[in-house]
Amino acid sequence: MSDKESEMAKRIQFSQHGGSDVLEYRDYQPAAPGPREVRVANQAIGLNFIDTYFRSGLYQPPALPSSLGTEGAGVVEAVGSEVSGFAVGDRVAYATGPLGAYSELHVLPAEKLVKLPDGISFEQAAAVMLKGLTVQYLLRQTCELKGGETILFHAAAGGVGSFACQWARALGVRLIGTVSSAQKAARAREQGAWATIDYSHENVAQRVLELTDGAKCPVVYDGVGKDTWETSLDCVAPRGLLVSFGNASGAVTGVNLGILAQKGSLFVTRPTLAGYATSAERLQAMADELFGMIASGQLQVEISSRYALKDAAAAQDALSSRQTTGSTILLP
Repeated sequence: MSDKESEMAKRIQFSQHGGSDVLEYRDYQPAAPGPREVRVANQAIGLNFIDTYFRSGLYQPPALPSSLGTEGAGVVEAVGSEVSGFAVGDRVAYATGPLGAYSELHVLPAEKLVKLPDGISFEQAAAVMLKGLTVQYLLRQTCELKGGETILFHAAAGGVGSFACQWARALGVRLIGTVSSAQKAARAREQGAWATIDYSHENVAQRVLELTDGAKCPVVYDGVGKDTWETSLDCVAPRGLLVSFGNASGAVTGVNLGILAQKGSLFVTRPTLAGYATSAERLQAMADELFGMIASGQLQVEISSRYALKDAAAAQDALSSRQTTGSTILLP
């Protein structure tokens, strides 16, 4: 197809913030790509917690009504006049926006796309891009783990946590994972966690002290947010780093910097994928390392659930109620 406007396509959109019931499956007219844009025919779409943040209003979309989703994989269908790195028919994947992945066709800047190797399927890419790139920057950039460290990672049986367990194992890092059940503890250990803590009946900070012989962890990764913030601080070794990278339980607010002094001259950071994938070259390099981990077998991509795009509301409900393990994808 040329860069002319395409025929009508389907997408998920919402006109007001709220629960999953605000999501609508609608016809829309995909735009022709601008000079530096590409239009992708999605083959698989990633489902992530951040999607529910935009829907609920925790994060604000540029305007309403809004489309949803930032992650997917597919085939280039049309390219803008100034795009040189991609051609019609190329296999591509993306994870850093703009919103609109919950659609049959998605137009986005060429700099947001990465080339997808033939050995990685569309479904694998849609299931791994956002979560896998998140783990890449967390373990390889925010704190460049060398091997031998003992770290704490919350929600170790979830989508990001599962990849973190595997990647940590590959690096020779002892990952202590928090989980909410015995079943999830077993899953995290299968994925590569060195130890697990079931916070439904164990004191996380106390168990970290026991597991580290009182030393605590040089780095703690917390994607849960409000509910785990204080516990996480109690698990960081003196002059260690707390990496707060998500809000699954709500945003961390009212932070008292004096707490960092009291608990041992601690460091804290609130990173984002966009803050690390700051250029097309960096994004592709991060993706290449991720794809290499998959190709080598060190990172297994488990897709636990597949939903039709029209059933995105049910997929989000399953994610929000923590019924899912591994990755969930939408199929247009």
